[in-house]
Amino acid sequence: MTGHRQQTASPVTIRRRRLVVLGLLVTLVAATGAGSRWLLAADGARSTAPSQGGVAATSVTNPVATAQPRTPAAAKPGGPLTITASGPGHLAPGSDPSVLPGPILIADEKNNRLLIIDPHGRSLWQFPRPGDLAAGQTFTIPDDAFFTPNGKQIIATEEDDQVIRVIDVATHKIVYSYGTPGVPGSGPNHLNNPDDAVMLPAGDIVVPDIKNCRIIMIPKGGHAISRQLGHTGTCVHRPPQTFGSPNGVFPMSNGNYLVTEINGSWVSEMNLSGKIAWSAHLQNVAYPSDANQIGPDRYVTVDYSRPGQIVTFDHTGHVVWRYAPTGGQALNKPSLALPLPNGDVLANDDANNRVIVVDPRTNRVVWQYGHTHVAGSSAGYLNNPDGLDLYPPGSELVTRAVTMGAVPQS
Repeated sequence: MTGHRQQTASPVTIRRRRLVVLGLLVTLVAATGAGSRWLLAADGARSTAPSQGGVAATSVTNPVATAQPRTPAAAKPGGPLTITASGPGHLAPGSDPSVLPGPILIADEKNNRLLIIDPHGRSLWQFPRPGDLAAGQTFTIPDDAFFTPNGKQIIATEEDDQVIRVIDVATHKIVYSYGTPGVPGSGPNHLNNPDDAVMLPAGDIVVPDIKNCRIIMIPKGGHAISRQLGHTGTCVHRPPQTFGSPNGVFPMSNGNYLVTEINGSWVSEMNLSGKIAWSAHLQNVAYPSDANQIGPDRYVTVDYSRPGQIVTFDHTGHVVWRYAPTGGQALNKPSLALPLPNGDVLANDDANNRVIVVDPRTNRVVWQYGHTHVAGSSAGYLNNPDGLDLYPPGSELVTRAVTMGAVPQS
């Protein structure tokens, strides 16, 4: 103290101060307890929901409509951009944004675009924007899209246009293409209904070429095939000599790959040399699509049918869980499902024009972007979404990068 003497408080004053402090502490503890009880009740409301067949109507209030975050949500660290969202969210009523670990990438096929949205259904990024495509470039009917292992680019497959594209996220530019747009074939720089192309850490591309009934490998930056499994035009299940219309080759945690064949409903584990570990025939799955690993001896696939289903199974083909709602909530040609860290399943329900999260514990849709049965291109709408991925670092190829098997050099 400068220029003043410090006064000593009287005993009465000290007692009054102590009572005020005690009162404040009691109020704070009571408020904290009430808040904790509210959080526990809110969390328990979803985890204890009764299991029902199909998708039941939910009474949960839409959190997007009633409680928008005060600050924009930013993409999680590890992604290619620092991108933020603003404005209102666009989710179906009852959606719980907390079930997603971060933003997601959607290949919105019939809108000819890729989208990145946050868990509240707000747009973060889109390709192509006006001016993104160079003279003579096209980008049509993106069937699937995944972040590359470095998390900075997106590899997209334009299945019906016979092209694979690699897009740089930061610059919004196509930096590589394989295939001749609109021209199916089997020679160099030609494909015939490619599906779910994936990039390896070294830059090689592995892609199932459905109508050529083969799995091919393309070297980084190349325009000719470096390795092929299967015999072009022979479409029967006898891997690795022949494949019955393969539509998925997804990396596994042990360096092998999970191959899905449409003809006969087969899923096999193999390495890129063609050594088969096991093959499983999936009973009661008419059109398996894009099987991938979700855990030790646990795999998920979807049935690209109407009505469709999501199925988890083991290496013998034994079904562990099946989601096959009926009636107005029936799936309509779902093409890909991915596991979420909380045990839920993220899936695109293509012909229903929506992307959903299903809780396997309750068999309920707990998050949805897109309007069921209604196609559109404005905010909150999709038109046949056919591909998806989580934002890095939780994306499919980023999480598998360390263990991903390389293309054999011999």
